[in-house]
Amino acid sequence: MDTVTLDEGTLAWVRSQYPALDKKDITGKVHDVIYLDGPGGSQVPQSVADAVSRYMLHTNANSGGVFDNSRDSDAIIQATREAMGDFLGCSHEEIAFGANMTTLTFSVSRALGRDLRDGDEIIVTQLDHDGNVAPWTALKVDHPGVNVHMLQVTLPECFWDLDHLSSLLNEKTKIVALGAASNAVGTVNDLEGAIRIIRARSPNAIVYVDAVHLAPHFPIDVRALDCDFLACSAYKFFGPHIGILYGKKDLLLSRTTPFKVTPADNVTSVRWETGTQNHEGIAGTLAAIQYIEALGEKVAAAQKKEKEEGAEIMTRRQKLLLAMNAIRNYERSLFQGLLEDIKTIPNIKIFGVTDVNKLGQRTPTLALDVSPPLGVVDVARRLAAEGVYTWAGTFYAIHIIKQLAGERGKLLRIGLTHYNTKHELKRFVDILKKALE
Repeated sequence: MDTVTLDEGTLAWVRSQYPALDKKDITGKVHDVIYLDGPGGSQVPQSVADAVSRYMLHTNANSGGVFDNSRDSDAIIQATREAMGDFLGCSHEEIAFGANMTTLTFSVSRALGRDLRDGDEIIVTQLDHDGNVAPWTALKVDHPGVNVHMLQVTLPECFWDLDHLSSLLNEKTKIVALGAASNAVGTVNDLEGAIRIIRARSPNAIVYVDAVHLAPHFPIDVRALDCDFLACSAYKFFGPHIGILYGKKDLLLSRTTPFKVTPADNVTSVRWETGTQNHEGIAGTLAAIQYIEALGEKVAAAQKKEKEEGAEIMTRRQKLLLAMNAIRNYERSLFQGLLEDIKTIPNIKIFGVTDVNKLGQRTPTLALDVSPPLGVVDVARRLAAEGVYTWAGTFYAIHIIKQLAGERGKLLRIGLTHYNTKHELKRFVDILKKALE
């Protein structure tokens, strides 16, 4: 799968699925918009919007009833659990839904906090979104005797310092919270290697992974990772605003006790789903997975046509993996061209991995700083005025941005997704040069 990518026909199909790519104002006029804001949330296919609308208009009901709409709601929720299991490489019994990754992480941290004792230790990272830092540091409020350590990164590429990780680990380490990919600078660390180090030095530690920024760009296999928990958000991988939690079955269903209302199910993963869930969002998430599955079918068909081979029966997991590998490879090629162009622009500083031989160790997300007197917010405004959507700020990755941006405190973030094109990026580079004048 190292060479599979999106050919012109498949890319045309991809772009046809996203109404936002033909952005219209209230008068119906089309605006030529370039979406480079993916790390803050992707656009959604028409099928996802249709699924949300269809649920609200024709299926809307609470769970657990004996009438048709309630039973249909339960069937959609179960189908989405199964689809997310295939997306992450786990059982549907190991999937729970919530408002977003941050809310789910706070729920898990509170539950794990029940078992903490004075002298226990937690490790977070300097690189992470605060949604995978604050829930763990907050445990010190109720457990002041718990020690929280921050894993440092090596600059300028922003990889974890694995020697530092090894030095922090010991028999007192109870929780290690790691980000699979940096939402700020795009770095993808060696998560499997880090977890092997944790298992060797602190075999009883719980490993919690934030995969929000990884999920739209790379395939995920929680079994291969051997993490205990992993959280992501559907609105980053072409779906609605909901969060998804994977947990190893014994941890999710028995070894860990979540905070919940008394009547709520205490046998299945529903025990983690406090209150009535966002059913329409769950329906939209199923549609997002079905879109990725359909993309896998398109990629497979293109491969068979090129090789003049017959159709092959594939499981949904296989289709999803094929699609995500094609996305990863296409985005890498797209990003390499952008990176080479950006490097030629004066008065710009690039953070993260810039070596073209290491692009497999990053997502297509670029963090930049510009030379004074311009600030990154000024540049983002100028880009927006020309129809280029980017982000300027800390992106909630406050610790790494503080180190990289210094007193200015903010960076400009450019985030590609698989619906972007080379033509868009060439146009963006021209607009960026003008914005820096």
